[in-house]
Amino acid sequence: MSQTLSQIPHQLLSQQQRLTPQLIQAMDILQLPLVALDERIEQELDSNPALERAADEFEPATVAESADGVDGEQALVLNKDDSADDFERLDTLVTEYDWIEDEEFRPSRSAAQLAEDGDAKLEAMARAPARPISLRDYLLEQWALLDLDATTREIGATLIDEIDEHGRLAASVEAMAERLDQPIARVKDALARVQSLDPPGVGARDLAECLLLQLELAPYDCELECRIIEERFDDLQRNRLPQIAKALGVGLEDIKAAVDHIARLSMHPGHDFSERVAPGIVPDIIVDYDEEEGRYVARLARGNQRELRISPEFRQLLERSRNDKSVRDFARQKVEQASAIIDALRFRRERLIQVAQAAIDAQRDFFDRGEQHLTVLRMSDLAERFDCDPSTISRTVDEKWMQTPRGVIPLRRLFTGGTESDDGEALGWESVKARVREIIENEDRRKPLSDDQIVKQLSADGIEIKRRTVAKYRSQLSIPTARQRKQH
Repeated sequence: MSQTLSQIPHQLLSQQQRLTPQLIQAMDILQLPLVALDERIEQELDSNPALERAADEFEPATVAESADGVDGEQALVLNKDDSADDFERLDTLVTEYDWIEDEEFRPSRSAAQLAEDGDAKLEAMARAPARPISLRDYLLEQWALLDLDATTREIGATLIDEIDEHGRLAASVEAMAERLDQPIARVKDALARVQSLDPPGVGARDLAECLLLQLELAPYDCELECRIIEERFDDLQRNRLPQIAKALGVGLEDIKAAVDHIARLSMHPGHDFSERVAPGIVPDIIVDYDEEEGRYVARLARGNQRELRISPEFRQLLERSRNDKSVRDFARQKVEQASAIIDALRFRRERLIQVAQAAIDAQRDFFDRGEQHLTVLRMSDLAERFDCDPSTISRTVDEKWMQTPRGVIPLRRLFTGGTESDDGEALGWESVKARVREIIENEDRRKPLSDDQIVKQLSADGIEIKRRTVAKYRSQLSIPTARQRKQH
């Protein structure tokens, strides 16, 4: 059972400052996608003679084993007989920082008995070096992995061709619809899917939309930030914060904090992309349906199961060097560094499978019925369940991909905002948008409903949203105003 802060020995607390680099390393490795992780492991093996691959590192491991750890030398960090009291496990330190283990979220062992045919291919993909590619090629690479109909795929590829070096869509939706001879609604739907690609904010038509797209992925509640951009963007650009506070009826300090969050977003996602090497898209998680359990189960792709250990030869060197201080200090330093990386890798595996399985369980309807049935799932929800900070969930999710029955998708896609009905049912924004469309389709064309009237109907359904949100959804659905819809 995980320790609480009060249960952690005073000795460990006194070592907190010394062990902080280990914690930083663990969080850094947690954030790495699979290709970058493989590169990091190779770097560690090349630079540390105390570290080596476990002989059976490529044997299949169940998800449950990944969460529980592996027995024997393969799971070795340092035995107490060899390390003395100053080598404390990182997982104990992690507990001090409020990360916990939770048996409820450990997937079934039977998941590992499912198909492994794709693992060899994933292994080869993981070993392929990352390469510098253009923003266009990177977007097309992601686009090819989505489960799309032929028309949407063609429209999206054409839209990607129109994205400039800043990451913005250079042509208007209307112009693209005319060029492709497609309804504006189809083009907007394809654009929304393009805008879900990495880097966040790509495909926006203007700066405001670019910022809003990034806020949709934020691990915190950003309603105020969105209101500032949607309602007072001109004031924001002119730094008229008092006017924004007055117009929105919000305290100035809250406005300052929200503006600070907005300032950290990227104005030019394409520029950010050009400054880094594009990662290869290699799934970290494989999702299969387990008929015995009647649910979708996550397991780690084989590249995540690489096991390292302390070299037995190096351990012997440490034993033999008791009388040679310089050799002993060198050996002890390398062993400590090796133990830290081993713990960090295990920490990454445990947290990744925990978060992925929890998200998969929460989005069962998505896997059964499709994207329109994504329900509300915020990173803060899982942070509360796992008793950690939302930023930890964000690091776990960042740049991680899943091979699922619905194609290869980013883990981040399972996290979406939304609202809540009167009976407490979580409703994703796609579900609310579908309800807006349904209300309008069933209206009296001679007396079409205003946005305020739609708000009232939604309220009668137990869905509380604002008029501006209805107007935004109506626009995204390419539905004109009530006056324009009126038939005489």
